[in-house]
Amino acid sequence: MNNVQKQKRANKSLPFFFKDEFKVSFIIIFISIVLLISTFTFDIVPPILNRGIQPATFPKGLLVLIITLTSIVYYLSIKKPWDIKKKLPQPFFLTLLSFIFFIIISKTLDFFLAISLLSVFVSYCWGERRIIYLTLVSIIFPIIVFIFFETILGLRFPPGIITNIYYQV
Repeated sequence: MNNVQKQKRANKSLPFFFKDEFKVSFIIIFISIVLLISTFTFDIVPPILNRGIQPATFPKGLLVLIITLTSIVYYLSIKKPWDIKKKLPQPFFLTLLSFIFFIIISKTLDFFLAISLLSVFVSYCWGERRIIYLTLVSIIFPIIVFIFFETILGLRFPPGIITNIYYQV
């Protein structure tokens, strides 16, 4: 009889705020909101000194994007609960290692080249094996990043092998 009562209690669902999905999402959203509020104290740069958008606009947009994506992930985790794993998958550690290589390549060779290699390596580690898609990712993603930073934000990439060719032409 006692075991039956324990089993019934074990089957009862915890309130949503005790679940790991909510805790992780809440922490990310809370920190993002605090940082978003702090961006409203940034000084406005006079138009003559401003290149591209205002300095406070990019962090605001990025934080709103983080809050939105975290909300979507939380909603999806409610629909399909997370699998509990004892050990992180190998691609996770390879991705962390790739960020170290990204820093080394971007500092020594070229930032644009580092973005290309990072995007291909991470895609490959997480299971993409089709050469055509890996090639597209290595070309299209860095170009989109480059165009975004160069035209919209008005920021130049640091000098390197590929970026020097672009800036000299």
